[in-house]
Amino acid sequence: MTVITPGAFEIRTSPHIKACVTTDAIMRNVVYALMPVCAFAVWAFGLSALALICATTAATVLTEHLVCKVSGRPTTVGDFSAVITGLLLALTLPPGLPLWMGFAGGVIAILLGKALFGGLGFNTFNPALVARAFLQAAFPVSLTTWIPAFVDGRFTRFIPTSLTIPFLSPETKAEALTNYLAQAAIDGWSGATPLSLIKFEHKTTAAIDLFTGMIPGSTGETCAIFILLGGAYLVARGMMNWRITAAMLGSAYLFSWLFYLTDNTNPTPAFMLFSGGLMLGAVFMATDMVASPTTPLGVWIYGALMGFLTILIRVKGGLPEGVMYAILLGNAVSPHIENLTQPRVFGTKRVKKAAK
Repeated sequence: MTVITPGAFEIRTSPHIKACVTTDAIMRNVVYALMPVCAFAVWAFGLSALALICATTAATVLTEHLVCKVSGRPTTVGDFSAVITGLLLALTLPPGLPLWMGFAGGVIAILLGKALFGGLGFNTFNPALVARAFLQAAFPVSLTTWIPAFVDGRFTRFIPTSLTIPFLSPETKAEALTNYLAQAAIDGWSGATPLSLIKFEHKTTAAIDLFTGMIPGSTGETCAIFILLGGAYLVARGMMNWRITAAMLGSAYLFSWLFYLTDNTNPTPAFMLFSGGLMLGAVFMATDMVASPTTPLGVWIYGALMGFLTILIRVKGGLPEGVMYAILLGNAVSPHIENLTQPRVFGTKRVKKAAK
């Protein structure tokens, strides 16, 4: 006869069966997935891209550590979430951005985008995009100053604007950049990205150049190949919700096709998919586990909404790019989407409204 003593059972709420994957492991694998994107960015833009990645990542890690110390909690830099924020922030910025601006953006990402909401697991918005939006508002000229990729001498000297001192006049930075391009034998550089060219000058860019990254743009958004490979790696490891990415890209393709159908002067769907930051945003930012919904229907609505907003801003808005704003708006409505798409609890009936 078995005697059951009081207190021998420990009763907990579900789930009772859990995967053996920790937050640290997931974040570390995201860093692995971002490494090819970072490597291509350094290959395309040289020392300045490497320094920018280091500056933003150092800022996020240091700020995360200091916030934990000030609040009396054990440091959480070992979970790699701050590293991811720093890497993603750098990849969304122009490669020639002054390093002090990148460092300031890293501090803002942790303080305003993460710590203000209570830390990892509580942030409403993607921290890297919060910092990107802050920098866009504070330093619009620097955030829209681009350089061509694969400039000769990019591994032996910095882009002059990278090393400018804080609050230097835009005219001085523009002169330094002009001299830099002249030394690299590049004449007539307009400083426009493919999205700017097609929106304001109606000049298109070859799809193969967009796909392979042979274009100017933000540090890590130019090469779709490595971004998609990183996403495929995370999906294979079960660490990314592919439905969000599929919904966002599918929605962007559909609505860009509709806009192109009504007016063929608008960009083609293929151009819209591979230009700007859509790939980087759809794979690595829209899928943020904290800021995205978890319901089966909610993730499709969430992704489709961001794809639609991206194309709407690009075509009808005053800015050539809309990915950042689309994802931030998606983050804002994510809790409401999740609440409205809760599945019916097993074994219950839907409540019917009383007949009048």
